[in-house]
Amino acid sequence: MNFDFSALLVFLTFTSGIIWAADAWYFKARRNSMTDTGTGQKGDDNKVAPEPLMVDYARSFFPVFFIVLVLRSFIVEPFRIPSASMMPTLMIGDFILVNKYAYGIRLPVLNRKVIGVGDPQRGDVMVFRFPKDPAVDYIKRVVGLPGDHVVYRNKTLYINGQKIPQIPEGSYIGVGSGLSMSGADIRREALGEVKHDILVVPRVHGIEADTVVPKGHYFVMGDNRDNSNDSRYWGFVPDENLVGRAFMIWMNWDSAAAGVGWDRIGDSIN
Repeated sequence: MNFDFSALLVFLTFTSGIIWAADAWYFKARRNSMTDTGTGQKGDDNKVAPEPLMVDYARSFFPVFFIVLVLRSFIVEPFRIPSASMMPTLMIGDFILVNKYAYGIRLPVLNRKVIGVGDPQRGDVMVFRFPKDPAVDYIKRVVGLPGDHVVYRNKTLYINGQKIPQIPEGSYIGVGSGLSMSGADIRREALGEVKHDILVVPRVHGIEADTVVPKGHYFVMGDNRDNSNDSRYWGFVPDENLVGRAFMIWMNWDSAAAGVGWDRIGDSIN
């Protein structure tokens, strides 16, 4: 069962706000007016009834819930990388920050776009809700935009008939959780202005593709081309599933390496 933190955060914000507002506008005055000296008579006007514990908690936590909700829903959200599909750009154990407004302002929980800000660009590292199970977040690189003819053949991309250049960068030497990819070829690929490294395993027959991206959808692939569950397997990402654009690594903890990857902290994501 997947835990919907956004729904919980909305519930906590709404509930604490209602409790605090209801007490401030109605129950507090009524409570004070009923304060007496023990005889059943109306008490001293200066006497203030004690505030219920539930109201005290609601008043204290509502601003915290509200600020976290706004930040997480509309500005930036943290994610943790659980798989090797985006190696060598992202490693298992990377904690990343995702720009939530890059692709439009969306309502939390409902995920409905209310303000258009921008659209994914070819080469973006994008977080989205997995089309086959929207409760699960995925992260891949945008390869094909709406209307693009995308071909992936012999481990090479072709966009609208143009071959995407790749420059050999040697063999990958993995550490920690990335040790299994040691020996893979590193290639520098350029998707428009975005230059990034990919991993390919020459001896492995990779899944190929030849398709046209429909309107309102995107074709995505992992940088670890022979070890990525992406659009080659399950199709396109619809616009309504977009979450945001990954832009920075703020922490790295690889349990296989048993330590913090200090050299990755603060790296931008290209």
